[in-house]
Amino acid sequence: MTVPQARRRPGGTGRLQEVAVVALGGGLGAVARYAALQWWPARAGGFPWTTFWVNVVGCAAIGLFLVLITEALTVHRLVRPFFGTGVLGGFTTFSTYAVDLQGLLEAGHPRTALAYLAATVLAALTAVWLAATATRRVLIRRHR
Repeated sequence: MTVPQARRRPGGTGRLQEVAVVALGGGLGAVARYAALQWWPARAGGFPWTTFWVNVVGCAAIGLFLVLITEALTVHRLVRPFFGTGVLGGFTTFSTYAVDLQGLLEAGHPRTALAYLAATVLAALTAVWLAATATRRVLIRRHR
């Protein structure tokens, strides 16, 4: 059975280039996140503000970026995997968020953990929505 052309997965060099740019972007994003966590470390048992803001800012950047590249700009095919999946995927850190939650619970700070659990999800989703909405509005005004 032959797979229709539109449904075939890209292979060879194209796939290797995507993997390479995701890896490069992911490394850059992870280094930026690590630097932020080193510059502004969380106080033991306190609200993990740095991880919180890294995730909120990263989600806002995702909202802005995706609107720009899907609705306003024509970009090279490797921009989205490099910046969206790589840089922003490496920068935002929901794995650290989970570790922070576990640490707060184990240290006997369930209220802080619950606040962090709810605030991060709410703020991250709100950031994506606000950034995407604001970007669309700016684009509409520029095209009038």
